[in-house]
Amino acid sequence: MAANIVIGTQWGDEGKGKIIDILASRAEVVVRSQGGNNAGHTVVSNGETYKLHLIPSGILYPNTLCLIGAGVVLDPKDFVSELDGLHARGIKTDNLKIDPRAHVVMPWHITLDGLSEKFRGNSDIGTTKRGIGPTYMDKYERCGLRIYDLVHPEIFAEKARTTGALKNKIITEVYGGEAIDIEQMIAEYTEYGKILAPYVDDVSVLTFEADQAGKTILFEGAQATLLDIDFGTYPYVTSSHPLSAGVCVGSGVGPKMISNIIGVAKAYTTRVGKGPFPTELDDEIGDRIRNVGGEFGTTTGRPRRTGWFDAVIIRHSVRVNGLDGLAINKLDTLSGIGTLKVCVAYHTPDGRQIKDFPPTLEGLDGCTPVYEELPGFDEDISGCKEYSELPAACKAYIERLEELVGCKIVMVGVGPDRSQILER
Repeated sequence: MAANIVIGTQWGDEGKGKIIDILASRAEVVVRSQGGNNAGHTVVSNGETYKLHLIPSGILYPNTLCLIGAGVVLDPKDFVSELDGLHARGIKTDNLKIDPRAHVVMPWHITLDGLSEKFRGNSDIGTTKRGIGPTYMDKYERCGLRIYDLVHPEIFAEKARTTGALKNKIITEVYGGEAIDIEQMIAEYTEYGKILAPYVDDVSVLTFEADQAGKTILFEGAQATLLDIDFGTYPYVTSSHPLSAGVCVGSGVGPKMISNIIGVAKAYTTRVGKGPFPTELDDEIGDRIRNVGGEFGTTTGRPRRTGWFDAVIIRHSVRVNGLDGLAINKLDTLSGIGTLKVCVAYHTPDGRQIKDFPPTLEGLDGCTPVYEELPGFDEDISGCKEYSELPAACKAYIERLEELVGCKIVMVGVGPDRSQILER
């Protein structure tokens, strides 16, 4: 029996999908525990590219049970579209279940997300405008609609009318937006509920039973540590807990079930949207990394900001997630750049040098990176099949990162395909 968690250790987009896919091929159960369709996992398998936003990566394996936990917020329109896309490519979804406790992203959530960002002006957070934050707001205000409601038309219609009337007042009277046609929305979403109904089951029970039966379980993370609502770069964060501990809450299992926690990082750093980024490269090297690495968002298509590897961030992730191992992706992107830099600490505005990631934005403000330089490499490493085949400079880079972050690097990515992962 093994229960693995895969967690993003930077600001997302670390290539978790590829690592998840490798481990999903060895798992009997794959569980998604938090987030919504603001996440995107790109999986390349046998030359085919799959972009998954809500459905767990294990769906590519017909005998793998795929579970969407109570901590997920689910946009039924997008979910049905994702189902249709998989069916069109011959992928069956009979092995997919959704927890009835999961909250539904409603049209007013998406509208309010956009209006709220517009209202903030230059102080906007930079959300994906998919309604994720407003859905979690309603969850904790205890006025949200859940999957159970959606698949029971009479309950859904009653709750949608009550909540929708309030949301329309906020949309029109606070933000000056256009009211949502509640009855039309109810009719549309009732049809989604009919499609989703066969997939609804108690994910907490199913996961527990799988564990008791000795099955191998994979909990796949969405977003990343620096986007955690508490331990990320607040307020430029998501509205859930992408940490390893969030897996237990979002899927309804106890922490003793977990046997292995794997963090995923790039050999450099990226982020999408606003917020601090100490090692950001606003120069030719940053552009090169973006273009060679294909650094454009899976969900939004937005260009990602790029920078050198930040060991301060990863040490933070190792600590708050309790990582057992790290997977480092996209080492191949750094080929031909020349001397490589790694941030080992920060200089603060008052002249101190710190090695721990500051807990607040104010503490991070004005911090500049302290770099250590390492030899670069020019070889094309995309064809390497074993870690031992890597050039000496590549191995020295990986092994130095390992020392700096205090965690064993167990996988190294040298290309986009899942076959281009070197396991140590």
